[in-house]
Amino acid sequence: MPFAEVIGDPIAQSKSPLIHRFWLDALGIAGDYARAHVTAGGLADYIARSRDKPLWRGCNVTIPHKIAIMELVDDPGDVRGSIGAMNTVLRQPDGSLIGTNTDAGGFAAPIAGLDLTGRHVVVVGAGGAARAVLFALAKLGVGRVTVMNRSPLKAAGLLAKFGLKGDVVPLGAPLASDAALVVNTSALGMAGQPPLDIDLSPLDEDAVVYDIVYAPLETPLLAQARACGLETVDGLEMLVGQAALAFELFFGAEPPRDRDDELRALLVA
Repeated sequence: MPFAEVIGDPIAQSKSPLIHRFWLDALGIAGDYARAHVTAGGLADYIARSRDKPLWRGCNVTIPHKIAIMELVDDPGDVRGSIGAMNTVLRQPDGSLIGTNTDAGGFAAPIAGLDLTGRHVVVVGAGGAARAVLFALAKLGVGRVTVMNRSPLKAAGLLAKFGLKGDVVPLGAPLASDAALVVNTSALGMAGQPPLDIDLSPLDEDAVVYDIVYAPLETPLLAQARACGLETVDGLEMLVGQAALAFELFFGAEPPRDRDDELRALLVA
């Protein structure tokens, strides 16, 4: 039976198996999708072993492997040169493995109706997820981008990579009132991690707060945003969006997105 996996460290919190199994069942496809706990030291061995599994369709890649994985798989679409991080690996019939990125599309889908042209956006974090988010924001034609990160050099390098104008500030720096969108791409607020310490009160009432963390779904950041009366986008939106793109690559069928409400109810149960 064909199967795919999601790999990371930690991985127990991942909801990806629920999503893919829901779609497989809904479409009547004989297949499976599981979690695999893979440490940084075990990543190369995991990839090497997977090449010899004909029924293994590939894997999604989460923290902390989105950059390291690029050294271990082929890159025909030049993901390294564009986004600079991979979240999906696909096994080809000849056993070769290729990497791609569905995070950018998954991130952009929930805010497709938001006009960000020339607007100021704040992005927290500068890891693999931030790369996909910044790539998508550049495509959306945003204006100034402020990156909050512990390492200013790393964050400044990402702004330059994606041709974005902006600045870098420390974590927790005061927000500018003109920020139309605030995106948390870091692990802060995730179960087992400290919360993201940021004050949302300076934001205008039409600002949107987007947290890609989904465990827990109601992060302290989103709770604060709702208390301020701001529109929010939670981590399930991006998770389901990127999963839909990966599902089609793994199993060759479009997932039934008309059943998203049913899927979301399952994920938050």
